[in-house]
Amino acid sequence: MAAGEPGDLDCYYFRFLPQKTFQSLSTRETTSRLRQWSMLGRIQAQAFGFDQKFQAYRKDDFVMAFFKDPNVIPNLKLLSDSSGQWITLGTEVKKIEAINVPCTQISMSFFNRLYDENIVRESGHIVKCLDSFCDPFLISDELRKVLLVEDSEKYEVFSQPDREEFLFCLFKHLCLGGALCQYEDVLNPYLETTKLIYKDLVSVRKNPQTKKIQITSSIFKVTAYVSVGFVRNDYWT
Repeated sequence: MAAGEPGDLDCYYFRFLPQKTFQSLSTRETTSRLRQWSMLGRIQAQAFGFDQKFQAYRKDDFVMAFFKDPNVIPNLKLLSDSSGQWITLGTEVKKIEAINVPCTQISMSFFNRLYDENIVRESGHIVKCLDSFCDPFLISDELRKVLLVEDSEKYEVFSQPDREEFLFCLFKHLCLGGALCQYEDVLNPYLETTKLIYKDLVSVRKNPQTKKIQITSSIFKVTAYVSVGFVRNDYWT
């Protein structure tokens, strides 16, 4: 099918792929951890196919076409703010904002600095600190402090570009958890779960010239306005 002109939303067609599963979210160990972190049933991945090559400069057209597609509207699941239950989109989106999320990291060594800066001990145990609050989170260790407290001594261990990386965003999301999160005393469960989900969501290939692994996925953080005052925030890859 030939590509339409820029701004022509009819040039993209999507199909729901319910047979595509994301094993990283359904393993026994992951489910157990998500339950402990108060995230079980509150994180979900779905797959949709589309009929043309994605063009980065047309991302806004692409995302709007996705939300208006008749195969998306009855199938895309959203977590209701009011009921806490999963519901389908069910209606056309009126407006979208799509922000590029950098996705360049191919190694979990990205987090080695947590050991280097004594945020995590060599044993893997997370260093504790005096309790404080960064609304709505209770901060009782150096890990949550470096994730949340901008004026903390070690906040700059991760630069602003580091913090914008999809790998960091996913890791932070898991570390902070849900409303009744039971935090880990050691780092490894967070790293293992982040790696599993990241590998499940991100596509890579080997560059034929350099032989190096490259990420081919494009990640967006999307704000979708269904009606006045109603907003959804999610990551799309």
